[in-house]
Amino acid sequence: MIVIPDTFIERINELYGEQGVAWSEALPGLLNDYASRFDFTPESPFPNLTYNFVLRAKLNGGKPVVLKSSFMKDELSREVSVLRAYQGRGAIHVLDADEELGMVLLEGANPGTPLSTIEDDERATDIFCKVFRRLHLPAPTGSLYPSIRQHFAAIERYRERFDDVNIAAPLPESWVENAEECLAYLITTTIENHLLHGDLHHDNILRQGEEQWVVIDPKGLIGDIHFDTIQYLLNYEDRGGDCEQVLRGRIAIMADRLGLDPRRIAMWGVARGVLEACWTIENGGTDWHRGIQITERFAKCLD
Repeated sequence: MIVIPDTFIERINELYGEQGVAWSEALPGLLNDYASRFDFTPESPFPNLTYNFVLRAKLNGGKPVVLKSSFMKDELSREVSVLRAYQGRGAIHVLDADEELGMVLLEGANPGTPLSTIEDDERATDIFCKVFRRLHLPAPTGSLYPSIRQHFAAIERYRERFDDVNIAAPLPESWVENAEECLAYLITTTIENHLLHGDLHHDNILRQGEEQWVVIDPKGLIGDIHFDTIQYLLNYEDRGGDCEQVLRGRIAIMADRLGLDPRRIAMWGVARGVLEACWTIENGGTDWHRGIQITERFAKCLD
């Protein structure tokens, strides 16, 4: 029987309450049934589980696979849909999915080392650009994926929350206004919407074989292709220099390799920093300053 770590059950309880606990307690039986159905041998769960239960496994012939199960079935279903849309473009392959159970069987990346293990930042960014160039495609018609506007809805909720009550809004007003202006401009001037990964950073890009890289864990958004550079730019931000120097260097490489507009990238970063701050406040946190620091750093790239 597969053992679910106590730390994961506690985390699911924090996130989803009694329903989440019931799901996690039923998970070993569901996983064993799924393993019998597709004839694979479960191995060990991945460390540091948070929102999803992710398990290493092997097919009968020894091929490594990954079984992923989620309480949030709609989110997992969207992830599966994006991976299938990206098939042949550099995404990990979906071998099977049971969306009613909230389970997906994925090809295992081999050796599966993340892009974050490459400490030469210029080289890592060049690899990111190669992955990025292959990945994206125009947004499908009648798409059920959320839009960029929906993704940034926390800024609107922040406005509604602090405009209607007699308490001081915590965020610097000038930065909120700048973010709103950037967001409005970027959305109205997007010429073509793309199906975006939505969380394309170092640890979601894995080595596959000697030279290939594949992406995992897409969120699925519809919007300006420039936005999909941002999560990479927010990770390992001081690798190879101070944060501002690294940011400018990465944006320059992306503009050169991908033909992207560096100003649009920087404007998305300004808006994304304020979004980070709004999420922090919405979740009851007080350390919203990190989001504003992100905004300030990207704003310097507009000079």
